[in-house]
Amino acid sequence: MNPTLVYVAKRLVQAVFVVWAAYTVAFFVLFALPSDPVSLILGPDAQNYPPEQLEALRQQYGLDENLLVQYFQRLGGVFVGDLGTSFAMGRPVGELVGEALWPTAQIATLGLLFAVIGGAGVAVAANFTRNRWLANVLLALPPLGVAIPAFWLGLMLIQWFSFGLPIFPAMGDRTPAALVLPAITLAVPTGAMLAQLLSKSLTITLREPYVDTVLAKGADRTRIVFGHALKNAALPAFTMLGLIVGQLIGGAVVTETVFSRPGIGRVAATAVGGQDIPVVLGVVLLAGVVFAVTNLIVDLVYPLLDPRIVHAASRRRAAGAAEPAPVREGTTA
Repeated sequence: MNPTLVYVAKRLVQAVFVVWAAYTVAFFVLFALPSDPVSLILGPDAQNYPPEQLEALRQQYGLDENLLVQYFQRLGGVFVGDLGTSFAMGRPVGELVGEALWPTAQIATLGLLFAVIGGAGVAVAANFTRNRWLANVLLALPPLGVAIPAFWLGLMLIQWFSFGLPIFPAMGDRTPAALVLPAITLAVPTGAMLAQLLSKSLTITLREPYVDTVLAKGADRTRIVFGHALKNAALPAFTMLGLIVGQLIGGAVVTETVFSRPGIGRVAATAVGGQDIPVVLGVVLLAGVVFAVTNLIVDLVYPLLDPRIVHAASRRRAAGAAEPAPVREGTTA
């Protein structure tokens, strides 16, 4: 069979498995919690309702079935776009998640843009400069960015750029300017991760023998870094795209709360606090799909950047060996 088709088929199966596993684990963990969903729906007055009314409510939400039946009913609903009904709000989960998706997508996209520009800029500058003191300062920034708590950074940005210098609004989502501070809050930790990996990869790449060859041919440092080394060094960082997107979605929970913005993060925080199981499952499913699709795109694009992955897998199958995970790190001269 065509090795490329085999490679693509395996990545598709892996993506579907990741989404299914995330949903299944979340379902059984949530329903194993020591709580009664009907009591959560009715609130503190649940014990005052007659048993017949409680039973009718259980039947309405399908909670009278055993756990496996509920699991397959909800899993079957996912395939037809029915994610259930929120216990707390009585609205379809798909509708709630759909309304929250766009605000989160806005700050996640802008945050990813800031993270890539900032992270790549710090990594390249640290390896490009000949000033050792400046290089050490730049190399110290990524660990600092990872260590800073997102909620503290968000509060400091509000204090400086909303109250101190009234440049950006402190909260809300009514103007495009309101996107800037939440996006920066999301971008700092993810950009720091990217800068740390890209900086180390670039340092290793600049020590490769082919760099000496290019240097011997008369190329200057700018051509070596931007024309040769950066492309090869960026391959490992590119594989982090799935983790970066996952980090952005996870960070949205804190960021949207700090900046009082609507979005998936606030929906998730409210649902977890109220043990609104259908909504939590809907958010987990969305996060799993985004993570799986992002990694699938990376897996499908990566062989275009480094064709050795597909050919190496084909050779291993021909030799009768089990195929390990693709080796993504490496350089191409």
